[in-house]
Amino acid sequence: MRRFAAAVVVVVTCAAPALAAEMPARKAGLWEMKTNGTGGRNMTMQQCVDAKTDQAMQAGASPTPQRDCSKRDIQKSGDTVTIDSTCTVNGRTVTNHSVITGSFDSNYTMVISTQGQGIPAGRTVTIAAKWVGPCAADQKPGDVIMPNGMKMNMNDMQRRGGRPPGAPGGPGAPGAPPQ
Repeated sequence: MRRFAAAVVVVVTCAAPALAAEMPARKAGLWEMKTNGTGGRNMTMQQCVDAKTDQAMQAGASPTPQRDCSKRDIQKSGDTVTIDSTCTVNGRTVTNHSVITGSFDSNYTMVISTQGQGIPAGRTVTIAAKWVGPCAADQKPGDVIMPNGMKMNMNDMQRRGGRPPGAPGGPGAPGAPPQ
């Protein structure tokens, strides 16, 4: 499951440079994201967002600055956005073909196909996202609730340099300064 989650993160974040600049913010509230990957691996998580946090999450999710992409072609037609990109990630060329359909106010589907050096037979990930309502009283924008129930806040992680709670140097880690 950890390998699948890591693969999902790589595939999705390689598409993020185009998304951050071109996509509208999702409706504020709680979004459920069901991810299906190559080989039938599935994962469901939730994200609490507002417009500012959503744009920051999209922009901050990418390990690939736009300057590392030699190709970035975005086509919009009705409620469909198609993105083709070729980027360099850790010295390797990666190509993505992404098709996003639906509404950022209620539900959308994103299909991302990735090929490149070190990616055997390519990868395809489908993300079905739907707005489920306002965030719960104990949630704040930036909260991501993982399949195991663990909650982390992406805004807090960005302030700590991307370290989740309990990670070396992160809050809750042995020897970490108190919060």
